[in-house]
Parts: sequence; C-alpha cells; structure tokens
Amino acid sequence: MFALKADTHRLFGRASWPLTLKGLLVNSAFGPVASLRLCQAAHRFAPPWRWLAWVPARILHELTCCRAGIELPWRTQIDPGLTLTHGRGMVVNVNSRIGRNVTLFHGVTLGQRDAIDSSGNRQTSYPVIEDDVWIGPHAIVVGARVGKGSRIAGGAYVYQDVPAYCVVLGNPGKIVKTECTPDVVNRFDS
Repeated sequence: MFALKADTHRLFGRASWPLTLKGLLVNSAFGPVASLRLCQAAHRFAPPWRWLAWVPARILHELTCCRAGIELPWRTQIDPGLTLTHGRGMVVNVNSRIGRNVTLFHGVTLGQRDAIDSSGNRQTSYPVIEDDVWIGPHAIVVGARVGKGSRIAGGAYVYQDVPAYCVVLGNPGKIVKTECTPDVVNRFDS
C-alpha cells in the first residue's frame, strides 16, 4: 500500500487514508490508480484469501476505469507516485512500464510498436516511461523509452527513444530542448 500512499500524495500534496478515500470518491481519474493498487495487493495474498480480496478489487477496478473512460490494465507495472490528470480517453498497454512520479494527461496512449526487420522478422517493443516524466494530452508513445525527467508535449507522437531531461513535441516527435527541468507536482520522495 506504499504505492497508493505515494499516489495519494501526488494528488493532494500529502497522504492519509481519508484523503485516499476522498480521491476515490471525488476524482474519477484517481479511482483507476487506487483500484489498480488494490488489485495488485490482493493478487499477492495467499489462497484462498487471494480470491476473496481479488475478485471485489477487480470489479472495483473495472467500474472505476469505466467511470473514468480509461484503459489501465491492473497488471501494468507502475511504480509509486502516478498521477492521471483528467485521464479520460487514456489507453495503457499492459506491457508498458511506468516509473516513479509520472504524470499522464487525458488521451495519452502508451502502446505496442511492431516493426519488421530486413529479414522479415517482427520486432515488438513496449513503452518504458522512466521516473519524473510528464506526458501531455493526447500524446502517443509506442514502444519507446522515455528518459528520466523528460516532457512529452501534448499531441506528440513518440516512437524512438528519448534521452533523459528532454522536451519532445510534434508528429513525429522531435527533441526541441535538452537539460530541461522535470515537471513533477507534489513529488513523492521516500
């Protein structure tokens, strides 16, 4: 539940169970994050407790994702401190990896990238979003690694790796600034 504490801190600037409950009840984009954490915690229980906790957690997760208009698979590897700003229309591939203190806006897609090499073999890759990354509204990241502290502007299409502390914008995404300062509101350090 450490991760849920970090997620709550990112939303409110501090963390407590009443604030977590408030986030669940009043912030539609926080619900999928909180219920994802509950699913992952319940899945670690030993049988038969796993099923008794996991089934209600999964139902809650499906309901909160539906309410928020977000596709966020509960098996996605997400480090503590995730913030979804608005969230509606967001799609995250289950094989994506998301680091600490990441901010995702509405309409973001983190998806699979398939490429065919010169010998005709399919190469599949999934997004890796490192710590302190900010991804703006309607940005698309397919199969690329986004380096620590980088910012992806709204509407950008990123299919190649982005070094740390860069600003990317456009379609296709181009690095327009290096050595940028990360944009992390209510950073959770612990």
